[in-house]
Amino acid sequence: MPNLVRRRDLLKFGVAAGLAAIAAPAWAQNFDVWQPRRAILDNLHTGEKFNEVYYANGSYLPDALAEATRVMRDWRTGEERFIDPALFDALHAIGGKLETRAPFQIISGYRSPRTNAMLHERSSGVASNSQHTVGKAIDVRVPGVELSNLRNAALALGAGGVGFYPVSNFVHVDTGRVRQWRGS
Repeated sequence: MPNLVRRRDLLKFGVAAGLAAIAAPAWAQNFDVWQPRRAILDNLHTGEKFNEVYYANGSYLPDALAEATRVMRDWRTGEERFIDPALFDALHAIGGKLETRAPFQIISGYRSPRTNAMLHERSSGVASNSQHTVGKAIDVRVPGVELSNLRNAALALGAGGVGFYPVSNFVHVDTGRVRQWRGS
């Protein structure tokens, strides 16, 4: 079944999380390695929520990462892909900058190649090689936070790509190369 994480996948999550901890990006070096990190997510398409610590005692928590990955799955197909732990770190840091515990409302998390191709055909604003297809991007908004403030917090982090979509009412955050753009 495409939406179930198997034991083998949990092992992959654990190995990847361990590697991510070793190779943390420069912006994440400011985190206290012993402080827990929490992600608060609300998938607007499925109604699923995630409000858990995903990092504690110097390590990513594979079970929490697996659950967060499930919540961020492609809601159209049910397909999952391991989500880069640095993306959760970016959201954690952005929430800290905004001084909010409100959830990040997920507009789009992981996208299967099939879903991304369909969206790319419908809109020139969807990249054919989107970071969404490799588990490194999320489109979000935060209740009670102005979209421009969310964008500014993401830009200040310098963690990767930041796209500002004021008409569509979301901010794209990814852990790819640092860049910014404005969409509709």
